[in-house]
Amino acid sequence: MRVPAQPTSPERNSTTTSEQEAAAFASFARLADLWSLTTEEQIKLLGSPARSTFFKWKKDGGSLPRDTVERISHLFGIYKALQILLPEPKNADGWVRRPNRYFDGQSALDVMLKGQVVDIYRVRQYLDAQRGG
Repeated sequence: MRVPAQPTSPERNSTTTSEQEAAAFASFARLADLWSLTTEEQIKLLGSPARSTFFKWKKDGGSLPRDTVERISHLFGIYKALQILLPEPKNADGWVRRPNRYFDGQSALDVMLKGQVVDIYRVRQYLDAQRGG
């Protein structure tokens, strides 16, 4: 499937929080594949959990901190905005690594890898503004 499946909100069904977190992480893993993220980049985008924690989430799931869930949510928003702005999948997926004047010549990924939620949000906010959202 091309689009990472986003978990449904608790209002829409009776899925438990742990199931939602597992679905969110699985969707993040698909997004990481589409964006060709290294393990280190994935860990940084998720808030720098311990490597053992990251690999546990990857293998068995587990409870995600609220901060990590927020990060994943913003990354989904970025992905969605890119699909709208750049309908060609190769262009949309490659955009995160291309230098951007708005980010002073850095790529969006460079900005997001600074490590704070606000860095990811900054990229999302830019893309939402570009699409008029």
